[in-house]
Amino acid sequence: MPTSLPRELTRPVMVGSVQIGGGAPVVVQSMTCTPTSDTEATLNQIRALADGGCDVVRVTLPNRAAIDSFKAICDASPVPIIADIHFDYRLAIAAVDAGAAKLRINPGNIGSWEKVDAVIDAAGAAGAAIRIGVNAGSLEEDLASRDDLTQPEKLVASSLRFVEHFEARGFKDIVLSAKAHSVPTTIETYRALSRELPHIPLHIGVTEAGTVQQGTIKSSVGLGVLLAESIGDTLRVSLTADPTEEPPVAWGILQCLGIRRRGPELVSCPTCGRTQVDLIPIAQEVEKRLRTCEKPISVAVMGCVVNGPGEASDADVGVACGKGSALLFKHGKPVRKIPESQIVDALMEEIEKL
Repeated sequence: MPTSLPRELTRPVMVGSVQIGGGAPVVVQSMTCTPTSDTEATLNQIRALADGGCDVVRVTLPNRAAIDSFKAICDASPVPIIADIHFDYRLAIAAVDAGAAKLRINPGNIGSWEKVDAVIDAAGAAGAAIRIGVNAGSLEEDLASRDDLTQPEKLVASSLRFVEHFEARGFKDIVLSAKAHSVPTTIETYRALSRELPHIPLHIGVTEAGTVQQGTIKSSVGLGVLLAESIGDTLRVSLTADPTEEPPVAWGILQCLGIRRRGPELVSCPTCGRTQVDLIPIAQEVEKRLRTCEKPISVAVMGCVVNGPGEASDADVGVACGKGSALLFKHGKPVRKIPESQIVDALMEEIEKL
């Protein structure tokens, strides 16, 4: 008999109109880096992230002075807003009152259980979800100091502690994350969480992953392994960069695994001594022009006659290059021969017709 995949077993949690878990499409998210007190700058960044493919966006609420602007942001945002809260439980309650669809808190730094319970009760009354965010850099002291546990075991123990408390209080709209900067630690931790808490939707990510190149590599490896095992209901790719750099990487990971599609897939060869056109700038220009295309198509840019015709004909539209020219394919059939100088324009013209 067929068995359900881990992602299908998690409990559905609504974040505004967006479902996380329960077999829903994996949700892409990011976080703003503008001052929350600057309403317009923050909204502009949220709109850019939404345009880039974010289903939900996280915004920090650092102090009480930012509450009014946070409310205005929630009211005007094109996607549900998650409030990022640390240390002050009163800010979490204020965020729910201001319209946050979800809170992200680390119960370990909120304070006493009474303060955590006040946040749980406020979220429950408002219908807001909560992400319990456990982090390797801020574990509770009684776990962090234990030498008999590995880092993944500490993260899992902390997660279990908090989830059990939330559920015992009757709160079910939980999403869980347990992040580390180490890829092996991330993979081992989330595999264990998926086994121990199969009903809880998981927010996956490699935290402090680094700048664009290193962060993309670490996130692709760590998240790719987990997603291929059907672990993870929502993800953020964390980069030391403009946050609008994050959604394309997240979508690229999902698209490569065939989990979710948004926009074109570019298939291009690495070039070799057989290539008789200047392929690299051609492929780069095609990639640049495809950034505004949302059609879920495959586009091939191939440099020679060895694999070129096969790859180009297998794509929705593509070119197989020869000496100073290329044969244009569409849906598996050759269309016409074009000179090297017209390759990019010809490809884009055919894409427009699809």
